[in-house]
Amino acid sequence: AALNPWDVMLCVSGTAIACENALVVAIICYSPALRTPMFVLVGSLATADLLAGLGLILNFVFQYVIRSETVSLLTVGFLVASFAASVSSLLAITVDRYLSLYNALTYYSERTVLCIHTMLAGAWGVSLCLGLLPVLGWNCLHDRAACSVVRPLTKSNVTLLSASFFLIFLIMLHLYIEICKIVCRHAHQIALQQHFLTASHYVTTKKGVSTLAIILGTFGASWLPFAIYCVVGDPDYPSVYTYATLLPATYNSMINPIIYAYRNQEIQRSMWVLLCGCFQAKVSFRSRSPSDV
Repeated sequence: AALNPWDVMLCVSGTAIACENALVVAIICYSPALRTPMFVLVGSLATADLLAGLGLILNFVFQYVIRSETVSLLTVGFLVASFAASVSSLLAITVDRYLSLYNALTYYSERTVLCIHTMLAGAWGVSLCLGLLPVLGWNCLHDRAACSVVRPLTKSNVTLLSASFFLIFLIMLHLYIEICKIVCRHAHQIALQQHFLTASHYVTTKKGVSTLAIILGTFGASWLPFAIYCVVGDPDYPSVYTYATLLPATYNSMINPIIYAYRNQEIQRSMWVLLCGCFQAKVSFRSRSPSDV
């Protein structure tokens, strides 16, 4: 079959995603110091995005090398589970950031570690179930009329996935609003303790709020068009609409390592040690706390 340029772009995107996130996973596994709840969550996100990137590559290979409906179904289920795990990990990171600010005094306790592991177990369990649904029979291989804009998923299946995304997005939006309130309140209290409001107070608050807006805005801009199109789109529409909304969604997995991993100075230090072994001990790094935005 002739190569579809959109499929090529998805494969290229998957390759970039896999390479970026494989490095993050290697760094976290290589560095014993990166075992805190924050890095466990970042590792979960990187693992999910790594699997999503591999899924995009496999989907391209099997689409043009091994043309089989069964293999296509398995690949789509793998992609659904991977991207669901990625979005769920983003939610877990948001919850962790909120808890690190709301319960700052008790954050570094065994209870927090248990909470993080429980969240991740639930996130990956639900994601696996969502990926297995089309494989176990919730597909339109034998009923073309039930197909959605993402074949072989059914309309009801993509509606469920989209509704789950909207719910997660709203929860993240609410938590980030609460985080902004806490950050602004803390900055204001510090300024009052100094008996005056300095310019740095406004700069720090504005920077924190801007960073949160960028994080949430990037997530929404990547996934909302595809989630909305899955609900309102019709399988008779040109496939270019599906590709045009799906491709930006994959970019979120490409941006995640930059936002959540490579900006962290502990990971930067570990990356130097892992890649070239030329890290100079005299260079000082300050580890970011989980509440840093």
